[in-house]
Amino acid sequence: MQIRKIDTNQKRDVRKFIRFPFQLYKGNKFWVPPLISDMELVLDRNRHPFYQHSDAEFLIAESEGEVLGRLAVIHNRNYCAVHQETTGFFYYADFIDDPQVVNGLLTAALEWAKQRGLTRLMGPRGMLRSAAIGMLKEGFEYLPAVGQNYNHAYYNTHMDRFGFEKETDHFTGILNRNSHFPPRMYEAAERLKQRGEYWVKTFTSRKEMYALIPEVDRIHHEAFRNNPGFYPSTPEEFSLIARSMIAIADPRYIKIIMKGNEVAGFALTYANISRGLQRARGKLFPLGWYYILREKSISPIIDGNGIGLLPQYQGMGANILLYTELDQTLRSRPHLEKMYLVQVDERNFKSKSDMETIGTNWCIAHRTYRINI
Repeated sequence: MQIRKIDTNQKRDVRKFIRFPFQLYKGNKFWVPPLISDMELVLDRNRHPFYQHSDAEFLIAESEGEVLGRLAVIHNRNYCAVHQETTGFFYYADFIDDPQVVNGLLTAALEWAKQRGLTRLMGPRGMLRSAAIGMLKEGFEYLPAVGQNYNHAYYNTHMDRFGFEKETDHFTGILNRNSHFPPRMYEAAERLKQRGEYWVKTFTSRKEMYALIPEVDRIHHEAFRNNPGFYPSTPEEFSLIARSMIAIADPRYIKIIMKGNEVAGFALTYANISRGLQRARGKLFPLGWYYILREKSISPIIDGNGIGLLPQYQGMGANILLYTELDQTLRSRPHLEKMYLVQVDERNFKSKSDMETIGTNWCIAHRTYRINI
C-alpha cells in the first residue's frame, strides 16, 4: 500500500479521488453522492475561489491500483488570520475499515500540515463555510440533509484510536408537521406584525433572490460572527455559496424577517433533494437534472439550513416570528411531512433551547475532531 498526493492536473487522479466513495457506499440507501461537476471544481486550483488565498492537498491510499481511502488536508489562511490560530482542516475523509489505511492517510496529513507551520488539525471541515461540518456520529438510519456528511460508523472508531479528541458536536433535529406550536406563540407573532415591529419579506422568483445576494452576504456575517469557528467568506466565495443555494431553492420557502427597512433575520429552507441526487448518481446528464427537479416538487422533507437573527434583534421577540414562519412553511404544502433543522452547534445554547421549545427532536449528530501536531 502507498499513500500519495494526487496530481490535480491529471484527469485520472482526479477521477480516482472523486469516484472512491461511489465504490465504498455502493448499495447504501442513505449515502448521497455529490455532483461530480461540483467535486471537479473543488479540485480545480485555477477556478475555485478558495485557492486565491489558501491551499489544500488531496491524498489517496492505494494498493495495486485500487483506491482504499482518500483525504483532503486544508490550510485556510483566512480562518487562521481571523482566529489567530495555526489550525489546519481535514475533509473528504473516506476509507475502508483498515487501521493501516487510516493511519497512513492521517499521518501524511499531519506531516503536510506540520511543514506549513500548523500546530493543530481539525475536521471534518471543508474549504467553504457552507461545507457541512463533522463526521456522522449518530443517526446513521436517516437520509441526510442536502450536503450533509454521511459515513460508516467505523470511521469514528478509527479517529478515536488514532488519538483525535472531540472538538464539538453539531446536532440536526426533526420538526414534524404534526407538532403543534402553543397558540400563544402565533398570537404573539401576530401582535408583533400588527404593531408594525416586524414583517416578513417573501419571494416569488429567483431573480429577486439573486438581487439580494450582496445584502445576504452582509447580514449573514453579522448574524453568525460570534459563532465559534466563524470566519468571513471572500466575495467570490460567498457568490459561489449563494448561487449554489439559489440553484436548489424554492422562492416560496425563503423568508426574511424585517424590522422596518432593516433585515432582522432569515429563515432559509430548501426542498431536500437527496433522493434525486441518489438517482442522478453524480451526473446532471442525461437524466440527473430531471430526477433532481422532480424531487424538489415531491420531497416530503425540507431542510432548514440558514436560520438566524442578527445579534441586535435577539431576545426582542423576533425569534417567535422566525419560528412561526418555519412552522407555516412546513404546513404550506400538503406533501410536506417534516423539516430538518440542520447542524446546530451544541455550544449555541440559545438556538438549541429555542428549537427544543418548538418540539425539535435531535436525532443526527456530527462530531468535529481535533489533534495537536
